[in-house]
Amino acid sequence: MLVHLDLSHEAEREDPREFEELVLSAGGDPLVLIGGHRSAPSPRYFVGSGKMEEIRQQVQLLDAEIVLFNHALSPSQERNLEAEFQCRVLDRTGLILDIFAQRARTHEGKLQVELAQLRHMSTRLVRGWTHLERQKGGIGLRGPGETQLETDRRLLRVRIQSITRRLDRVRKQRDQGRRARGRADIPTVSLVGYTNAGKSTLFNALTQSEVYAADQLFATLDPTLRRITVPDLGLIVLADTVGFIRHLPHKLIEAFRATLEEAAQSDLLIHIIDCADSERDNNIEQVKLVLEEIGAHNIPVLEVYNKVDLLEREPEIDRDQTGAITRIWLSAQQQDGLPLAMEGLAELLGTDLVEGLLLLTPTQGRLRAAFYQRQVVLSESFDEGGLAHLDICIPRNDFYRLASAEGLQPEQLLAQLTPRAETGAKTRAQARTEARGHSSPVEQ
Repeated sequence: MLVHLDLSHEAEREDPREFEELVLSAGGDPLVLIGGHRSAPSPRYFVGSGKMEEIRQQVQLLDAEIVLFNHALSPSQERNLEAEFQCRVLDRTGLILDIFAQRARTHEGKLQVELAQLRHMSTRLVRGWTHLERQKGGIGLRGPGETQLETDRRLLRVRIQSITRRLDRVRKQRDQGRRARGRADIPTVSLVGYTNAGKSTLFNALTQSEVYAADQLFATLDPTLRRITVPDLGLIVLADTVGFIRHLPHKLIEAFRATLEEAAQSDLLIHIIDCADSERDNNIEQVKLVLEEIGAHNIPVLEVYNKVDLLEREPEIDRDQTGAITRIWLSAQQQDGLPLAMEGLAELLGTDLVEGLLLLTPTQGRLRAAFYQRQVVLSESFDEGGLAHLDICIPRNDFYRLASAEGLQPEQLLAQLTPRAETGAKTRAQARTEARGHSSPVEQ
């Protein structure tokens, strides 16, 4: 049985369509959605007496096993409603926690879900053991000095502290990984967005991976990182993260901080947006609120409008008056427009580049192959003396590392470089425009 009320306060309103998707995603079988309007929730039952009687009759008529509220209920409201309906009552937070518990695959993910569940459960122990809560005084009537309720609270505290310590170790391990990538000058890009916007589908398309992706809410729970090579840029680390949702419970944000820090410490965020969703603008605002809450609101963002095939429009890049990218339109499912995403990554991350014609002798074949391996060669020609003229565009740090790997001083290799302006060679934009008619590195 699903219950959804339209409250007068705009900030407390939820989406009934999204609520049904959450229930289906959790494996529930919705019998009926009972709606209503109310200016403010009732402190005792959340719903009014008339609506409560309607729900009770429907529960008995349809033999419902659980009543799900599309709102956050207080512990006392849950207990009062269960006493009235004689069945389980669960609020929106409990439903999301149940979905997360089903989807957790890694050890870290299971720890984070358990921590969120324990924190949620700790507020709902009161009156769970009322028959054991009081202790009598007098000879022969003194108990062990601790009620069952106090025992449960203590065990919960101990378990929460244990999980928190283990997640702290996970956080330190992630910090070490980020520092190692920082020393290697490998930028990190995180995919963020509303749940079911297509983040994992785009991640699989760009990385040639097989991360679980499905048309359901919270299909991804455990973060996945992969290295990919971006033309004109080099290696980057792409991270797939858990999806956001409106009114994401604070317990989840606290428990998943180790995961969400991956986004907060990124060099660039790719905000995946379902452009065909009727709630698109509201979803964008909700994602921005969560990013602000985890401290990631100051990181550069590239907006990618996914599922353009549902709008029957072509993939394209939108730019402002200065020529800077504002958004990219593509279809991850159809793998249409992926080169545009690569172009956007290269443009936003490649700020310090080495560009121009590099003159290489026939004995420097290994160096030539290394440039091709990093996909930084725009074009190549040979002169009568057999010298190769490579038109390259590569991040300066990668250029220096490549020179050192070949036993050359970076300054020595730079001396073999002729700036593009002096040669009349093609610009990156011209080379990309011509390359669009051919197969892209992603398609290859």
